[in-house]
Amino acid sequence: NLDEFAMGSSNMTSYYGPVKNPWTGPGGEDLVPGGSSGGSATAVAARICAGSLGTDTGGSIRQPASLCGIVGMKPTYGRCSRWGIVAFASSLDQAGPFARTVEDAAILLGAMAGHDPKDSTSAPHDVPDFRAAVQGGVKGLKVGIPREYTMDGMPAEIQTLWDRGADWLKSQGAEIKEVSLPHTKYALPAYYIVAPAEASSNLARYDGVR
Repeated sequence: NLDEFAMGSSNMTSYYGPVKNPWTGPGGEDLVPGGSSGGSATAVAARICAGSLGTDTGGSIRQPASLCGIVGMKPTYGRCSRWGIVAFASSLDQAGPFARTVEDAAILLGAMAGHDPKDSTSAPHDVPDFRAAVQGGVKGLKVGIPREYTMDGMPAEIQTLWDRGADWLKSQGAEIKEVSLPHTKYALPAYYIVAPAEASSNLARYDGVR
């Protein structure tokens, strides 16, 4: 279950009805799972399955994974075939895994990755052993934390969790570096130009441009 045509971030208007996050709020209130691949994330978080697949154009794997408390990743463009996926924005769409652990996500990614001649954007590169790569921990890695990702109006509890994540990495031997991504402020405006334009073209195959 997902937002129709992968255009959404709540799964409240899914074809089969709203998707509920397995987690609830402090007062027991229902929470959205995020989207557009919210059904896939919910299934993993609720332990209905060990892993699932989603597509990510502008956050549709990463956001529901975050909201449901699981692992989700958008692979590098071309790493996984998109053959058979209904296109949203062809220059942004990627398929990727959901899982409860990083190791499980690595196993899924290893199964998904590889060149596919049916997808012209599929990269002809060897697939590394992702599962083995996650066994070594983060000791010695340099992790950049963009200063632009801490923004005005960010809730204090989110900042606390952000800092805690950095502290966890540091405690495991990673070197934390503050970096700058000055073009971050242009990301959303650029997305809302590229994605709707490509979606209009891709979805026109169903009923023409109206």
